[in-house]
Amino acid sequence: MMNRHTTQRIAAAAASLAVATVGGLATTAMAAEGDDTGVGLSVTIEDNTPGALSMSVAPNDGVVLAEEGSDAEARQFVGSLPTVTVADTRDAEDVPEGSYWAVVGQASEFTAEGREPIGPEYLGWAPRLLTPSPSGDIAAGEPVSSVLPDGSGGAAVGLEGQELLLSTWAAGSEAGPWDVTADLTLRTPADVPPGEYSSVLTLSLFEG
Repeated sequence: MMNRHTTQRIAAAAASLAVATVGGLATTAMAAEGDDTGVGLSVTIEDNTPGALSMSVAPNDGVVLAEEGSDAEARQFVGSLPTVTVADTRDAEDVPEGSYWAVVGQASEFTAEGREPIGPEYLGWAPRLLTPSPSGDIAAGEPVSSVLPDGSGGAAVGLEGQELLLSTWAAGSEAGPWDVTADLTLRTPADVPPGEYSSVLTLSLFEG
């Protein structure tokens, strides 16, 4: 049997959690001052965003080609492509067996007001892989020459759907990301009309 002191302790504990009726009036029991104790809570929420194959281009204000290497046969203008990065954050099991990918460049005509356009066949590039590929499964594309020979030795002519960076089917053996750039060369006829010409070089990432 509980004695009177025990009963008082139980009643006080119960009153701290609920409203008790004493003598017909509702009263709220107050916790004794200094009884509050805080418990810190923390949680680590892992990123569960599905991985993806993606491409990005370093921030830039466009590429201005500057004249360099002109001769009696042609006017030549050169520049460098901003760094292009390909990343594959997918789990290995999410990559289809035998798949590969490639970054392909396509240039539009160089146009200037009141001038005949300069076709993309006059623009070439020499891709350079900036991230080493230990396995060799990631490679820069082959050099592409202007339709007016520039001595680069490129077999392909003109930036009309040319590879900048590509992988083999075994690319999953490397973690990436991979960086690539390219030296751009525009060679025009020596008598090209003067003007401010502009073009757009579109880069597309394909997976097959």
